[in-house]
Amino acid sequence: MGAEGKAFEIDEIELPGDDRSPWNSWMRLGGFDFFEDGKRAAVATWLGDVWIVDGLGGEFGTHRWQRIATGLFQPLGVKIVNGTIYVSCRDQIAELHDLNGDGEIDHIRSFNSDHQVTEHFHEFAMGLQTDTEGNFYYAKSARHAKPAIIPHHGTLLKVTADGSETEIIATGFRAANGVCLNPDGSFIVTDQEGHWNPKNRINWVKKGGFYGNMYGYHDVINEADSAMEPPLCWITNAFDRSPGELMWVPEDAKWGALNGSLLNLSYGMGRIFVVPHEKLPDGRVQGGMVSIGHDFPTGVMRGRFHPSDGQLYSVGMFAWAGNKNQDGGFYRIRHTAKPTHLPVGLEASKDRMILRFTDPLDAVNAADFQVRAWGLQRTKNYGSPHIDERPLNITSAKLLEDGKSVSITLPDIAPTWCMEIQYDLKATDGTAVIGTIHNTIHETVK
Repeated sequence: MGAEGKAFEIDEIELPGDDRSPWNSWMRLGGFDFFEDGKRAAVATWLGDVWIVDGLGGEFGTHRWQRIATGLFQPLGVKIVNGTIYVSCRDQIAELHDLNGDGEIDHIRSFNSDHQVTEHFHEFAMGLQTDTEGNFYYAKSARHAKPAIIPHHGTLLKVTADGSETEIIATGFRAANGVCLNPDGSFIVTDQEGHWNPKNRINWVKKGGFYGNMYGYHDVINEADSAMEPPLCWITNAFDRSPGELMWVPEDAKWGALNGSLLNLSYGMGRIFVVPHEKLPDGRVQGGMVSIGHDFPTGVMRGRFHPSDGQLYSVGMFAWAGNKNQDGGFYRIRHTAKPTHLPVGLEASKDRMILRFTDPLDAVNAADFQVRAWGLQRTKNYGSPHIDERPLNITSAKLLEDGKSVSITLPDIAPTWCMEIQYDLKATDGTAVIGTIHNTIHETVK
């Protein structure tokens, strides 16, 4: 899937098949994690299997698959801790044990089963992460268009390192597809358009926060927008119809100028986005998303950077509404060391937007940009149309002293739920730098 001159190339890891088809619906991949050696990973499928894939890292060659467990309930997150595989299922976090060393799981222990399960189809358990103290985190979806009936509907959950206790960290989610742990102890959780969610959203989550879904389990009675924590950004359907899990690029990865950046994996569009953002003085976070420029044949759900080769690996699937309908996929996303030409910084001030790119740009002018903004209406109804969509007048654009940043003067700029910035630029090496950012502005402070 790579192309000459591209900053990234996609290597697709062949999944185990049979004589009838190289792809099987039972290989819809919902989560994975690497073992410490980096040569192997544990991979869970949405329909309940866990596999070991060998031959990862280094030269891309033959990969060997072995199914080690089956019968789990919609596992959509995997974490390996001290060599033990933990899988987040709809009914529990399961701990897998190979007692006799034959490479197959002999005992599945319920590490934690605090959250209750009803018959409702929508209450997925999404993602699985651990902090430095060994505590586990995952998100539990709410019911679809129906009030919560159990305490964990629509919540971000913490499970202690010994599995003995569960704590509700935040509430008000609808279908939170995965969890990202931030260096400052906060979290990022995406959510999907629906009832009380006018569009998709990326939430920078703090403990005790409420994130908008009145149908979740919580004690909030005020339906006003001001009663919820605002997202980092709202995402319109045509840009990303279903965001997946976010993750940070490690500082020591082999992703060049994107090391240290924030990424969003898209289930709905089968893409990876960079998420440039800024923190406001009051602690809120605002920013947006821009695609790195590759599409996958499936939605992409979970990602991990390889412990030794420094590249991103991701698994994905097609199981509910999405634009990419290959059943499943496992990918390596490899930085080629070529320039990425992507915006990694986004700042809103009182009369301008500043975009900071990874690589030097040629001269710019106002005609190189198009900007529009619109609002949304949050109600108990499903989604929202664009409200008061309008172009913003651009009076000038200039390249800043660092040669990588652009200041776009926008006299009509104001806080807005949704903004789109289209740019058509040229790098100093002659490369066309063309893209679209979708972002949200809570405040213009500079």
